[in-house]
Amino acid sequence: MSAPARPVSPDLRPGRGAARRDSGRYEVHSRHDEHDGWDIPEEQAALRTTVTEERPRSVINYVRSPDIPFDRTLNPYRGCEHGCIYCFARPSHAWLGLSPGLDFETRLVARPEAPAVLDRKLRRRGYAVAPLAIGTNTDPYQPIEKERGIMRACLKVLSDFGHPVGIVTKGTLVERDIDILAPMAARGLVRVGLSVTTLDATLSRRMEPRVPAPRRRLETIRRLTGAGIPVRIMVSPVVPALTDPEIEAILKAGAEAGADAASWIMLRLPLEVALLWQDWLAEHYPDRAARIMNHLRAMHGGEVYSARWFHRMRGEGPYAEIIAQRFRRASRALGLDRRQPDLRCDLFRPPLGTAEQPALF
Repeated sequence: MSAPARPVSPDLRPGRGAARRDSGRYEVHSRHDEHDGWDIPEEQAALRTTVTEERPRSVINYVRSPDIPFDRTLNPYRGCEHGCIYCFARPSHAWLGLSPGLDFETRLVARPEAPAVLDRKLRRRGYAVAPLAIGTNTDPYQPIEKERGIMRACLKVLSDFGHPVGIVTKGTLVERDIDILAPMAARGLVRVGLSVTTLDATLSRRMEPRVPAPRRRLETIRRLTGAGIPVRIMVSPVVPALTDPEIEAILKAGAEAGADAASWIMLRLPLEVALLWQDWLAEHYPDRAARIMNHLRAMHGGEVYSARWFHRMRGEGPYAEIIAQRFRRASRALGLDRRQPDLRCDLFRPPLGTAEQPALF
């Protein structure tokens, strides 16, 4: 992050993951706080969430990463109020001239026209259908979705077109959309991945402060699968020497809730996330900080993170292999290692009319 640092005292950031709001890495000028020289106490307000709006020209982002199973994504929002300190998407806020720290979780951008833009994109003659991934960067079911409803509107578009979609979330608000998701699932058009990092409610509240409690997320899996919607339990990220003892317990809880598949990802610390994470460790778990960071460096050739393809998600070396073996063994024992059916692309049909001009017949 750009120097100098801009730490924020804990009493001014209740329910937030990051501890600082340093300037983004692309900024020519950095900001820092200075005392005004007057010995007069001044009250400082706690950070509040603010939302601005963006009018996107396009909403489908094409990706060419060879180590992920999809080639296109959609994000209804920029930034995420969940505030997960480990979130690998934090550096994307620097593209907006904002801090990947506290700005990422307090200065959000909504894209209310995303459903209409998506509708137009899917109607283009040259569009080639393939599963669309939503939630791979910021969570589409973060708290502001309850008010904004952008994700729900996007789902309606995808349902109308018979377009396949994979959703990743930690938000229990996904239950609201069961009325759309269940019919899509019956047609083989949707799968949901629900992330459970830990079963420890105290640790979860510190690490992912505005995410629903772990047991509540397990209940969401139960409700989704009860409606016929296939759900993958995601043990991600696995944090060395902090959450890794829970791998088997999380998988077991997910299977009991009805999940039919599982996946895992090792903790990733790209760019600004590394410093934010180490700040968080020093504040909450100073006794484990050195051990956790040493494990990460051992998995990335001495660095805290390596972005190398097919390496960045899992790391390498003895510790990474032990985690992988434990995951494989537990998944196999619980029946979570079966290959899941591909989402269907053959049902894709642009509907007659549009949201602005419905068909008469």
